[in-house]
Amino acid sequence: MDGRLPAVRAGAGPRRLIARLSEALGGPVRARVIVLLALVLALNSADSGTIGAVGAPLEADLGISHAQLGFFATVSSGVGAIAAPIAGVLADRTARVRLLAITIAVWGASMVVGGLAPDYLWLLLSRITLGAAVAASGPIVASLIGDLFAPGERAKIYGWVLTGELVGAGLALLVGGDVAAWLSWRAPFLGLAVLSLGLAAALWRLMPEPSRTGASRLPPATGIHRIRGLDRDQNHTPDEGREARDRHAEQAADRGREVVLGEGVPPDQDRVLRDDPNTMTFWQAARYVLGIRTVRTLIIATAIGYFFFAGLRTFALIFALDRYGLSQGLVSLVVIPIGLGAVAGTLFGGRLTDRALRRRHTRARVTVPAVAYSAAALFFLPGLLAAEIWVSIGFFTLGACCLAAANPPLGAARLDIVPAALWGRAESVRTVLQLAAEAAGPIAFGFVADELGGPAGRGGGLRSAFLIMLVPLLLNGLLLLRARRTYRTDVATAAAARPVDTTAVERR
Repeated sequence: MDGRLPAVRAGAGPRRLIARLSEALGGPVRARVIVLLALVLALNSADSGTIGAVGAPLEADLGISHAQLGFFATVSSGVGAIAAPIAGVLADRTARVRLLAITIAVWGASMVVGGLAPDYLWLLLSRITLGAAVAASGPIVASLIGDLFAPGERAKIYGWVLTGELVGAGLALLVGGDVAAWLSWRAPFLGLAVLSLGLAAALWRLMPEPSRTGASRLPPATGIHRIRGLDRDQNHTPDEGREARDRHAEQAADRGREVVLGEGVPPDQDRVLRDDPNTMTFWQAARYVLGIRTVRTLIIATAIGYFFFAGLRTFALIFALDRYGLSQGLVSLVVIPIGLGAVAGTLFGGRLTDRALRRRHTRARVTVPAVAYSAAALFFLPGLLAAEIWVSIGFFTLGACCLAAANPPLGAARLDIVPAALWGRAESVRTVLQLAAEAAGPIAFGFVADELGGPAGRGGGLRSAFLIMLVPLLLNGLLLLRARRTYRTDVATAAAARPVDTTAVERR
């Protein structure tokens, strides 16, 4: 008996942690879905983070410049922007989970090619295939969140899912650089390939394909125990289970939409969707989505935010190595508080927005990101100017917290103002511009750094690049304030859209 006791105690901690996480996420089924979606975004961002983490040995081995290093991210994001429209159409018209699993497997194969690449050209070519695979994740993840979770809690759910994006980038910077120093810059790529194949298998086996009617939404603390059998409840018959979900859907209805309609905000009758979305081509859907005034503002704001984030994750470690003269090990430790700040901001941004929504602050989903973007720029500024690393860390952590806090409410707001049948294609339009911004970010940062570096040394070129790029980030907050005038009208317009018969879609 004594020999067994330590083993039980050793396992109690992880089990207790898992139980608490499951409780926080609303039950084991919801936890599994959220974790899987978060892992999808984690792998996507881990790839870009790995480029930054192994940047120094990669530049030395292949003899390339900052601009050429940034071009890796540019190529994958640029190809993703081209492939995103196809992904959006498929997300609205096919089985999303199957498509996601296949694209993650293709992603892993591309990482293998990159890890084994003998020269710069081969590594560049691997980024092309990888970019096409990455394009599918944004529209599919958004569409699944919309159908699996009630509108009133989507900002919070987005917060949990988007932590995967930050954790993936953070672990890539934290672990990838050390692994590259110990072994080779190729090792992190091959390691991510193995993880991606495992995730593809997990998605195929464990992720539900929800109904597009909202009947498959997962309420908190659900009793559903078979994740693929969403119509079965351990305490109810199938009919009773559906009735219980219907009652929950009524109780957890879109509070923001209810408040907007309750205040008598009229829809824009000229923009109400009266056609069947299932018969619309991608370009017809794109014209309709981009005709929504708030959508245009939110997409531009999101693209500017990711433009800065893409440059940050690509050159952050190189900047720290040059600017502060730290070793690889110390630089990796610096990433930890900044990453924790970003994760805290993501979770806090979603919860704060949903709480404000419950208190009838209907514009919170655009106000919170507006304040967050401007605050991020103001916090990054003294961090870049400070000469002491420990002072910079504090400001960088606050800046990362604010930068990350903007994303969950923006994701929820985009779903609020677009009819549900167009979520996939709307997100693909957003993905095109976001990936275009991510493509431009690293190469723009690298080019400016190369041009302004000169004799300054010690990260002077990269510091100048970061300082210049803070200007659009600061203005981003002011841009978002414009959406406060149009957001509620566009919510009412989306609510007035023609109900869609999803029978044909469900059969695909």
